[in-house]
This record gives sequence, C-alpha cells and structure tokens, in this order.
Amino acid sequence: MNTPPALARRLGTLDASLIGLGSMIGAGVFAAFTPAAAAAGSGLLVGLVVAAFVAFCNATSSAQLAAAYPTSGGTYVYGRERLGPWPGFLAGWGFVIGKTASAAAMAMTFAAYAAPPGWERPVAIAAVVLLTAVNYHGVTRTAGLTRVLVIAVLFALGIAVAACWGGSPDLGNVVGKGLFSHGWYGILQSAGLLFFAFAGYARIATMGEEVMKPRRTIPRAITIALGITILVYAVITVTLLASLGPDGVAGNPTPLAAAVGGGWVSVVVRVGAAVASLGALLALVAGLGRTSLAMAREHDLPHALAAVHPRYKVPNRAEVTIAVVICVVIAVADLRGAIGFSSFGVLLYYLVANVAAFTQPAEDRRYPKVLQVLGAVACVALVATLPPLSIGLGVLMLAVGIVYRVVRLRVRGGHGSALG
Repeated sequence: MNTPPALARRLGTLDASLIGLGSMIGAGVFAAFTPAAAAAGSGLLVGLVVAAFVAFCNATSSAQLAAAYPTSGGTYVYGRERLGPWPGFLAGWGFVIGKTASAAAMAMTFAAYAAPPGWERPVAIAAVVLLTAVNYHGVTRTAGLTRVLVIAVLFALGIAVAACWGGSPDLGNVVGKGLFSHGWYGILQSAGLLFFAFAGYARIATMGEEVMKPRRTIPRAITIALGITILVYAVITVTLLASLGPDGVAGNPTPLAAAVGGGWVSVVVRVGAAVASLGALLALVAGLGRTSLAMAREHDLPHALAAVHPRYKVPNRAEVTIAVVICVVIAVADLRGAIGFSSFGVLLYYLVANVAAFTQPAEDRRYPKVLQVLGAVACVALVATLPPLSIGLGVLMLAVGIVYRVVRLRVRGGHGSALG
C-alpha cells in the first residue's frame, strides 16, 4: 500500500500560536458580540465566562489528542483513532460545513468594511482567491502573513479601547438591568454564539502535520492563543457594555465602530475589522484544507483531494476546492447571520474531541477526565440553546453528510461495510 504524501513540518510555537490568534480574534471581536448581547443583555458577561470555560475544556482535549496524533485533520483523525470511523466522520463533516459557512461570512465581513457599495460580493470573492493563493504557496507564507495581520488587529483594538475609555463610558451600563435579566436560557444561548469566537485554536490541531516538535508545540500554542484571546475578549466586552450598554451592543452590527464614534479612530477600527476578517479567513482556508485532506485520505471525501503539492507541500487540491465552494456560497447567499450554524458544526466537532480524549490511556493523559466530561456536556447544552433556525440547518446538513457516507460505503463495499 502506498504511503500518502506528507506535509512539511515548518511551524514553531510562535507561528502556531499566531495562526490560532488570527482565527479567534478576527472572527469574534467583529462578529459575535451583537447576537450574544441580543440573547443575554448584560448576561453577555456570564456567557463569555461560560464560553471561555467550555473552550478551555475543549482546548485541553484537543491538546492532549494532538500530542498523541500529530497529523493533519484534527478531531476527524482523533475520532477515527479513538472511537471509530463514524464519530470521526461526523466530527470532520461538522467542521467542514460549519467552517465553510464561517469562511464565507468572514469574506463578506471584510467586504462590508472594505468594498464600495454594490461591490461587496466581488470583493469578498477576490479576497478568498487571494488568500487561497497565499496558502497554496506554502504554510510559512500563511504563518508570515498571519503574523502581520494579528499585530495590526491588536494595534487597532488597542486604539479603539483607549478611545472608548478616553470618552465618557458609564460603568453602570456594564450590569445594565442585571446579569440575569434574560434568564439562563439567554445566557447559554449567548455562550453558544460566543463559542464561535473561541474556536480558532482548532486550526492549530488541524495543522499538526506541519508543526515542529508537535508533542510540545501544539499544547503550548493552544494554551497561549486561548489565554490571550480570553483576555482580549474580556477587555472588549467590558468596554462595549460601558460605552453602549447592552441594548446598544445588541442593536448595532458594528458595535466597536459605534463605540468610538467618528473621526480617525473610526477609520482605524474599520481597517482593523477588515484586517481581522482577512486573518480569520486565511486561517479558515488553511484549516479546511487540512481537514479535507485527512478526510480524502480515508475516502470520506473524494480521494482526489488527498493530493499534496510536490513543491509547496500543501493540500493544494483540497484548498482550491474549498475556495471554490466558499466563492459559490458568497455568490448566492448572505451569511452574515451564519454564526449560529457555524457554532452547531464546531460544537459537534468538539463533542467528539472530548469523548475521544476521555478514552485515551494513562500514558497519553495530560489533563483530568473531569474536564472532558464537562466539555462534552457543555457542548450538548450549548447546541440545544442555539437559535432554532441554526439547529434546524445544522441537523439538515448533518443528515446530508450521513446519507452521503452511507451511499459511498455501499457503493465501495456492499451493505455490510456501511457500518465501518
């Protein structure tokens, strides 16, 4: 049996951490706070704590698994190795559908800030094509551009926060009508929506085949990226609530730009939003390509997508195919409201990760089993409290994936193999 072509190990701890940061901060600061505030009001703060804790549980499971299985594919691979082909497939399928929607949303968010009126879709498609070309020419190019984008975004956020606190923020707005005025259901729904903003550390695990010294680098990079992101989100949340109040955050699709008002600071925020969206999109395309590569190697996606470019050592066919799908989605749909749908797929992905980590033997264990139990229970709870439309679309796409795999297995090996 031929050994599939391998990717090159070129990423150190700094580059891996920055890829995780670029995925999380870009998606969260400019996309997730508005729907989360609409669900929970000031309880957004409690939702943020819940989402951060769930992310921590999931991150420790991902780090423990990635150290034992340092190859491309993330939880798709871990699920197959620890639980069997079907759980692995469900994790991979959830990641692909959720993050494809998220990538399209990030491209549209970039265009909303950067494109003239009427040109949003063409500019969004152009951004996908450009960043796919960067990814195509090697993971070191991806990491290098991500480093620049993350620094630019953190600079813009720092300017925005300073401008907000230099004005007349009201700390009384942080609590508003009370942290629990929207009830626990609203808080859990906000946590599920905010989880979308924390999910970028998965990109580090999905690129495990390209990380140097993966048993040490991957857990360290995941911890660093998640820790910095939690701190940034906490500062931004308090700043937005103090400046706009919970109703102001909920009622504005660009709350950070509204909080700083007009002038040059507003321009900095808009540029920062565009750059953050590009950073998230860059990392999303890279992560989707690696997961698709892993699934294609096992024939859970067309095997032609398992190709690795002989010179650049990237999953070139998988990345180009994913980019085409993202462009089609941008052309036919407006996915600015796709956060809930993306969260459905990603929470399914991490449910499998927690269960898989729970089954690891003592010699591979880095964290107590109680974290995996709490992470799995929390994933189910947050999915159950997502908006009904998001749940419905998620279940529908999950059913499509299951039917696809059953048909493919029966075509390949007969009725009996459909259980494998």
